[in-house]
Amino acid sequence: MNTSYYIAKRYLFSKKSVNAINFISGISMLGVFVGSAALIIILSVFNGFETIVLSMYNTFSPDLRIETLKGKTFDPSTSPFLILKEDPRTISYTEVLQEKALVRYGESQSIATIKGVSDGFLQNRSALDSAISSGSFTIHHSGQDMAVIGYALQNFLSVTLDNEFQSLEVFSPRKGASNSLNPADEFNIRSIYPAGVFLAQQEFDNTMIVPIRFARELMGENKLVSNIEINVRKGVKIDEFQEDMEKLLGKDFIVKNRSQQNELLYKILNSEKWAIFLILTFVLIIAIFNIIGSLTMLVIDKRKDIAILTSLGADKSLIRGIFFIEGMMISMLGCIVGMAVGLIFILLQQKFGFISMGGANMMIDTYPVAIKFFDFVLVFGTVLTVSIIASAISSRLSVKNIGNLREDL
Repeated sequence: MNTSYYIAKRYLFSKKSVNAINFISGISMLGVFVGSAALIIILSVFNGFETIVLSMYNTFSPDLRIETLKGKTFDPSTSPFLILKEDPRTISYTEVLQEKALVRYGESQSIATIKGVSDGFLQNRSALDSAISSGSFTIHHSGQDMAVIGYALQNFLSVTLDNEFQSLEVFSPRKGASNSLNPADEFNIRSIYPAGVFLAQQEFDNTMIVPIRFARELMGENKLVSNIEINVRKGVKIDEFQEDMEKLLGKDFIVKNRSQQNELLYKILNSEKWAIFLILTFVLIIAIFNIIGSLTMLVIDKRKDIAILTSLGADKSLIRGIFFIEGMMISMLGCIVGMAVGLIFILLQQKFGFISMGGANMMIDTYPVAIKFFDFVLVFGTVLTVSIIASAISSRLSVKNIGNLREDL
């Protein structure tokens, strides 16, 4: 057994001559324990919120979305898109024609985003139904086109789903229309009945989802689309499929995955998570550097031991090794136990949800948590790095006046 490790273990786990050293070592270990557990728990809470927020976006954000780099629309009938449509890796292929328009309901009116979708959009049925707050997600009923509107649009227009005598009137500028004495002649006007209301993120709550044929009639567009949304089958690696699509479509198109479609959202979530991590890391660094004080007192307490070891032929590296390993053992034990307790806390929160959000109108009752292996690696790596620095500083103090110690003996 390594001599430095053996002596360091004896110093850590055996009773010391001064009770204050026991207490200070315990405080140092407790600080690392609390800091490590807090980091794991806080990171897991952010993971939980991130999962919930992204799941709300993912209801209407496909796995991959194809957009054109030039203009607003493109022709989806070219051979690359026909090949892509028949690709066995796709579970849904949706052509989308999207534009802003004026929507009127009774005496109320508002600007809304009209999103015309092909039938492939409905293949994500279970996720769509989960977003419905009233009515149903129906865009075809008995051969008639229907609309599903966002919660904010319903509130602003005071839309009533069961009113069979009142439809939504949608106004879109007519292509090529010149100035007319009658302003109504400059617009395409179509009527459609609402079938349901969905509740998602604010970004989508002012959207009206309609069949693509209704959108084509409204916008006077018979062929082109705004984008194509694709969802892939389970087990398909999205990154690889995205690369294949980019090669197939060429440089005139861009293929975005979910993080690229909601780039700002991902940046905000990550920046908040890293900000909290850095704040708690500073607290953890302060706790770990308490080890310097603990080891300094231990060096003072073990002056005679150090002098005896040097008289027996121990060199400075062995003495430094003892106190370096002592510091590492204090911090690593605190870190490992802290992460273990944090993991147990997370598992209990997932199963029992004993810490509630404390709000009556919340979408979730308890704080969400999610475990990511990388968080444990990150916390352990942070503690290890800071511990090496703190222990190295402490170990150098142990041999600073080693010659005087031998003379005193």
